[in-house]
Amino acid sequence: MTLLETWRNKAYDESANKGDLQRLWKDYFDKEKAIYEQLLADPDTEVRGTLKDLAIKYGLDTLTMTGFLDGINDSLKTPNPIEEMDEDTEVSLAFDKELLYKNMVAAGADWLYNLPQWEPIFDEEKRKELYREQKQSQTVRKETKIYPNDPCPCGSGKKYKKCCGRKTS
Repeated sequence: MTLLETWRNKAYDESANKGDLQRLWKDYFDKEKAIYEQLLADPDTEVRGTLKDLAIKYGLDTLTMTGFLDGINDSLKTPNPIEEMDEDTEVSLAFDKELLYKNMVAAGADWLYNLPQWEPIFDEEKRKELYREQKQSQTVRKETKIYPNDPCPCGSGKKYKKCCGRKTS
């Protein structure tokens, strides 16, 4: 079983004790926050190393580091081979700042996208813009249906079926 499969089985185990699972996630989120605080303090420096080396650097076990890589992978400039990596796999944490911020918003991780380390990276207006863009991208907009007896949207004053609706039939 790969490290990623092991992490996902542990973190998303529906048969596990709910209290144990909550403690696992609380502990993980605290560690994740600490890593992001360090990464965002110097966002233009690429952090590289083996999975094991990065786990040691950030004070994690390799399984938790695997979970972190699983979470950040979609925000990286070059995704890591998380599906088949082992402790000796060379990984990079070079992230796209805008994409990372948007992915944090999409995940509902307010403890991450509200970190003070974002302030020197994006001003408040830019953070609001990125937040809005992400939220709007998740909103499904349904076009209003035009029925045959509705007024035609072209503004002619005729019923749709006698105007533009006739052209499409």
